[in-house]
Amino acid sequence: TGAKLLSALSEIDPKMALDQSLEDVHLAVEEQVNKKVGVDVGGNLHIAKSRNDQVATAIRIALRTDVHDLLDTVVKLQDSLIELAEKHTETLVPSYTHLHPAQPVTFAHILVSYVDALQRSLKRLKETLPRVNLCPMGAGAIATTSFPINRNRTAELLGFSGVLENSIDAVGSRDFVLETLADLTLLAVDVSRIAEDLLVWSSPDFGIIDLPESFAFTSSIMPQKKNPDVLEVIRARMSQVLGNFVACATTMKALPSGYNLDLQELTPKLWETLETVGTSVNILSELAKNLNVNKNVFDKQVLNFSTTTELANLLVKKYNIPFRMSHKIVGAVVKTLLDKKLALSDLTPELLNKTAKECAGITLAVKLGDIKDSIDPKKFVESHKTLGGPAPAEVKRALANRKQLTTQTKISLKEHKSRLEEADMQLKSVLQRY
Repeated sequence: TGAKLLSALSEIDPKMALDQSLEDVHLAVEEQVNKKVGVDVGGNLHIAKSRNDQVATAIRIALRTDVHDLLDTVVKLQDSLIELAEKHTETLVPSYTHLHPAQPVTFAHILVSYVDALQRSLKRLKETLPRVNLCPMGAGAIATTSFPINRNRTAELLGFSGVLENSIDAVGSRDFVLETLADLTLLAVDVSRIAEDLLVWSSPDFGIIDLPESFAFTSSIMPQKKNPDVLEVIRARMSQVLGNFVACATTMKALPSGYNLDLQELTPKLWETLETVGTSVNILSELAKNLNVNKNVFDKQVLNFSTTTELANLLVKKYNIPFRMSHKIVGAVVKTLLDKKLALSDLTPELLNKTAKECAGITLAVKLGDIKDSIDPKKFVESHKTLGGPAPAEVKRALANRKQLTTQTKISLKEHKSRLEEADMQLKSVLQRY
């Protein structure tokens, strides 16, 4: 009987048209088996199983593959960002706080921040996989079965790393769906913030990057426009990811123990979210490969006083002035320059020394060379060589480290895929013996 059932199942076309008069795909499959081997044999197809444990198992099998594929996609985005960063370890750009120019960094330094955020999302998804890869099969409708089955062997043949033991928990839990959706939501936040940065920087007001033609569209009325439509759609769709997570969590929050058909509403949102995030990550990866970066952007941004922190540091280091006092002095200097519509490059030793005397009663003898060194954007970046800083040498070290991390991730993903392939081969080998 078992051999006939297996033979009949292997002959069914997965893309067959379903009989709409039947309740669901499970009964459609059973009907096809009955047509091939007769109801006396086909009627045994459902022994020791229920749609409840079967669906829960199928979701986990599909999900572990989809998560693996998504992880691979995220690593490719990291690779694209690292490759782009290696070209811009000395490209000066402004960093921003409150969306106002803050301090000079390199474009590579910003890209490494994206790689690191994505790495945490990768880690979360990888840590979720072992909890996804537990087998509910054999739990039956809710109380297992009186037939003498071996749930551990079933789990092994299906490529699971273990059994979800308690039968009530096995069929009624979808925390693995919520956990995956939570991970995807955090990844979506990363993706959305990257998209937002690129959106802002592509504006002529910022002029840091220029989007490739294939990622931008013109206006229907304004011929000069180059609108970042693709990035805007990504930003919007990442909001949908959060919506799907909230919808599923709300569905789950008040369900009684055991199986409830409400759970059926979670699965489409799970697949939709995986598709949405995966597609968006792929698009960003392609964009990173073709992004044009303005290497001279800081020439015009130097007027924004973004190196004044180092001027305050100069007073601390060379004249032993408390930082809060030096902060006050430099702040007063900046105000004076702004009032006179002057740039930071117009600062003279006379103005700085005079301001120090007026603000704090301190006599200074700051020289022009010290001022120029302090406010020079390139020297500013080079001096910030602390671990995690924007200095080119430090960023190059960070990039080498991140490349090692992505290599390790690729190896672990390959090992995970190999384990699933080995389990599949083992299952086919067992089936061939019938």
